[in-house]
Amino acid sequence: MSITAERKQALVKEYATKQGDTGSPEVQVAILTERIANLTEHFKTHNKDNHSRRGLLKLVSQRRQLLDYVKKRDEPRYRALIERLGIRR
Repeated sequence: MSITAERKQALVKEYATKQGDTGSPEVQVAILTERIANLTEHFKTHNKDNHSRRGLLKLVSQRRQLLDYVKKRDEPRYRALIERLGIRR
């Protein structure tokens, strides 16, 4: 259900705004989106796993907060990010 270290490094490299960037909202949202996608796939076979479903809801909420922050600070950056990730809003 969790993402591998290699996949996480690839996401950091792809969405980093500058060299050594691991904590920008873009990187955080990309990692959360990957985890959300993995959990969504998990629920296709384990639909009664309510403990993990609660974790999924927390991840979605955390991603929503980060996206709201980016939208408040810089609207074009927000639009580019959701377009790049394929998130509907």
